[in-house]
Amino acid sequence: MRLTQIFAIAAIALVSTFAVADDAAEKTIRKSLEALQLDTPIESINASPMAGLYEVKLKGSRVLYASADGQYIVQGYLFQLKDGKPVNLTEKAERLGVSKLINGIPVAETVVYPAIGETKTHITVFTDTTCPYCHKLHAEVPELNKLGVEVRYVAFPRQGLGSPGDEQLQAVWCSADKKAAMDKMVDGKEIKADKCANPVSKQFALGQSIGVNGTPAIVLADGQVIPGYQPAPQVAKLALNAK
Repeated sequence: MRLTQIFAIAAIALVSTFAVADDAAEKTIRKSLEALQLDTPIESINASPMAGLYEVKLKGSRVLYASADGQYIVQGYLFQLKDGKPVNLTEKAERLGVSKLINGIPVAETVVYPAIGETKTHITVFTDTTCPYCHKLHAEVPELNKLGVEVRYVAFPRQGLGSPGDEQLQAVWCSADKKAAMDKMVDGKEIKADKCANPVSKQFALGQSIGVNGTPAIVLADGQVIPGYQPAPQVAKLALNAK
């Protein structure tokens, strides 16, 4: 059963102390989730801020909630009312998971466009050289660099592995100068590079695991995912304010 088939609701949390799930509850919850035949492995189970509710983190940063007896499984947002304002605890947990995954990508496996002067922050962009809006964003990378934003490209062949985009991205990643190859490919110029071991398929799978389904997809340093093209000034403002 896919996650989208689980009934989604939102809950309001009135307490805010995290705790580790006790062994009995964790085993019970795992057994219940196994019966659902989820398509994503479980990474951890911990007590949530709401008494009696457990936070289940899935691979790729998604979060579910479960009762201690495993009889109730919830997919949806958990909010805490803090100073009269709602705080989306689920979104915070998911962003943290995305941040760890994305910032864990070795920089050497990305195509980097460094900031000019002080590097104030960085963004990671899932891109496809056959994507027109990726080209539009690429044209604004120099502006982002001038604003102190380092741009790190990772591969996401939007039409799947084996597609023309996949072949082009592999050629970029197998080039001695990946940055120059990326520029030429985006400009419509053909580049030639010998086949090599490359991270394109791995990065494609990573993007899918965090919910990327199109390009460009921009991930801020704090794990926030911005789907689609956004103008450089807007991206820079979001990136510089990311915590």
